[in-house]
Amino acid sequence: MGLDLKPLVTPEPMKLQELSGKVVAIDAYNTIYQFLSIIRGPTGEPLTNSKGDVTSHLSGLFYRNANLLMENIKPVYVFDGKASELKKAEIERRSKLKKEATEKHQLAIEEGRIEDAMKYGKRTSVLTDKMVEESKKMLLHLGIPYIQAPSDGEAAAAYLTKRDLAFAAASQDYDSILFGAKKLVRNLAISGKRKVPNRNVYVDVEPETLEHAKVLQEIGLTHEQLVDVGILIGTDFNPGGFPGIGPKTALKLVKESGKLENIEKIRHLLPDVPYQEIRNIFLNPEVPKVDKIEIGEVDREKVLDFLCVEKSFSADRVSGTLDKLQKSVANRSQSLEQWFG
Repeated sequence: MGLDLKPLVTPEPMKLQELSGKVVAIDAYNTIYQFLSIIRGPTGEPLTNSKGDVTSHLSGLFYRNANLLMENIKPVYVFDGKASELKKAEIERRSKLKKEATEKHQLAIEEGRIEDAMKYGKRTSVLTDKMVEESKKMLLHLGIPYIQAPSDGEAAAAYLTKRDLAFAAASQDYDSILFGAKKLVRNLAISGKRKVPNRNVYVDVEPETLEHAKVLQEIGLTHEQLVDVGILIGTDFNPGGFPGIGPKTALKLVKESGKLENIEKIRHLLPDVPYQEIRNIFLNPEVPKVDKIEIGEVDREKVLDFLCVEKSFSADRVSGTLDKLQKSVANRSQSLEQWFG
């Protein structure tokens, strides 16, 4: 679901080149789910190879990261660890929605409703343990490090920015801001288009950034108060939030009252909401023990063997992308030699 802060914040557009030379901590599950959702066949089925293995996640990871590396961006992926007990309701909600979408997807295919089949197919994405392990293998072959978070991946990514081990966290969700990420980058791609829901219209999608300090200044709250706004709206740990309270109302209530406990309108509901635990998740999250992040080099042979031999990707296309990446790295090294030479 993710936190709905969109009506309260003003992201700044940015060019991907502004991240050149910088480490970006990427929410792995968030990103891989995107690939599983958008990289699909004409009737909404996931991309598969000749063996029937789903390959949407690997295709997305390879081509997206190759492009990032060509821009001299240094990605590090952060994988979720054990989910909080409070997140069970949200996990169950998502599972139910996927089951319903799967049934609607199958019916749409049987009735020949191709557009509906694609729409529902995108909602059926399931990230398996096998896909997670394959994703980690793909990243290592590209020389891209990954971190296994003890709990929430976005909390760990935010922690890396607070430790100055990463310049920014990258995710489509706004939760990183509640976890205190110094910078959040959304739409981390070279360029892209996104289909407007229920309309045959596409819009350009450009990268954008939010700075934690600027967000707090813009809305006039402390970090602790922003977390209370999030709890009012609804987080993954209390889906749906408080009845009848949207982002703007939540902001108004916290500004007027200072904190949840002082809001008369919801006082009778507080005993049923573990708000202290949720606060603690955002303000004092479990984080990994990381002292430094090292970016490796692309292992061309391992990439080709994994993608083309094991997963039946097009050898010409993969080789062509690796050639472009190798050329960009060589050109960058040559430019540095001329500059310092």
